[in-house]
Amino acid sequence: MAVFSVGELFDIAVGIERNGVAYYDSLSNLAADSSLKETYGGLADMERHHVELFQKMRSAVGDKGAVVPDEEEAEYGAYLKALIDSSVFTDDKVARDLAEKAAGPAEAIQLALGAEKDSILFYTEMRELVPQRDREAIDNVIREERKHIRELSDLKQRYM
Repeated sequence: MAVFSVGELFDIAVGIERNGVAYYDSLSNLAADSSLKETYGGLADMERHHVELFQKMRSAVGDKGAVVPDEEEAEYGAYLKALIDSSVFTDDKVARDLAEKAAGPAEAIQLALGAEKDSILFYTEMRELVPQRDREAIDNVIREERKHIRELSDLKQRYM
C-alpha cells in the first residue's frame, strides 16, 4: 500500500510545480495575445518559485519514515495516491501536450483551474504530514495557488 515519507511528499510537490511550469510556459509560447502571454509567463515564474521552495524543504528533511499513523496507513496512503494519480497533469510532457491541444484560451484556462485546485487539495493534505517548521511555507504556497485560481477565473471570463 502507498505510504509516503516526508521527503517523498516534497518530491511529489516539486513534480506538481514542475508540471505547472511546463504547462504555463507552453501556453505562454503559444499565446498570440500579449496579455495572455504575460499572464501565463507570470504564472510559470510563480510555479518556478514553488519548485525552489519545495526543493529546499526536501533537502532539509532527508529520508524520514512514513508519515501516516499505522492505524490509518492503508486507507490514508491509498487516498494520497488517488489524489496524485487523478491530477490533471501527470507529468510535464502531458502538461505540454494539453497546452498544445487546448481548443482555445477558455479550455486552456479551465485545465489550469483544475490543476490549481488539485494542487491546493494535495498541499492541504500534505501540510498536516510535514514538520511544523514547513507548514507556514506550505500555507503561503496554498495562498498563492488560490490567487492563481482567482486570476485564472477572471481571465476565463474574458474568453467565454
